[in-house]
Amino acid sequence: MIETLLQPFQFAFMQSAFVMMLIISVPTSLLSCYLVLKGWSLMGDAISHAVLPGVVLAYILGIPLIVGAFSAGMFCALATGFLADNSRVKQDTVMGIVFSGMFGFGIVMYTKVSTNLHLDHILFGNMLGVNATDLWTAGLIACFVSTLIIAKRRDLMLHAFDPVQAQAVGLRVGWLHYGLLALISLTIVATLSAVGIILSIGLLIAPGAIAFLLTQKFARMLPIAVGVTMLSGVLGVYASFYLDSAPAPTIILILTIIFIVAFIRSNRITQRKSAATRVD
Repeated sequence: MIETLLQPFQFAFMQSAFVMMLIISVPTSLLSCYLVLKGWSLMGDAISHAVLPGVVLAYILGIPLIVGAFSAGMFCALATGFLADNSRVKQDTVMGIVFSGMFGFGIVMYTKVSTNLHLDHILFGNMLGVNATDLWTAGLIACFVSTLIIAKRRDLMLHAFDPVQAQAVGLRVGWLHYGLLALISLTIVATLSAVGIILSIGLLIAPGAIAFLLTQKFARMLPIAVGVTMLSGVLGVYASFYLDSAPAPTIILILTIIFIVAFIRSNRITQRKSAATRVD
């Protein structure tokens, strides 16, 4: 019985999947908290979809795929900001147009490229096929992104809650704004080989949303989000072995279930407080 339960840990590809998930859990969950607070969930979605043409172009030009992905992500973020500031169209509408346009462009290019490289893994991820290079790349990016977020967590928090106040106290709002966009792009690059473009947005939204429902203090949101993501990641990879399913969608499914449970719990607590207030 014990041997059966421990069987997933005996295979090298499963061990790599567990390590990869633990690595990307930290930066994605930390960023998720700020994206939820700022209402930037659609921005994360836009950047994750917009990296596809960059990946395809990088392959055609023979340069590292992560360079193309990061460049495309930053172009999407900058283009969205420019169009939103110089038109009457709202930012969410601009983001929808930019990311869908770039994703469509990427799909057209993708269908025209003939290659032995499985670019499908860029779309859907291939956590069971990550190698040492993928682990090192994700690890270095995760350390860099996580260190910056932790070092600037208070500045980013003030910028998320009140950008006007952040500017009034002397913070470089522009640097924080575009720095956060750059960190999102880097993090998406780190998750490409594991969960792919389509599912990476789940890791950038669900942890922060769950933590937001479980606590009212931002200082607690960060560790809760990290813990929930790591737990979901390990359980998802482990369950996928026995369910014969892909790890990435299994992880997102577990995060969705946890969100539903957190939502129900939060509603019950709110109802109890409302009932207690009426009684008083």
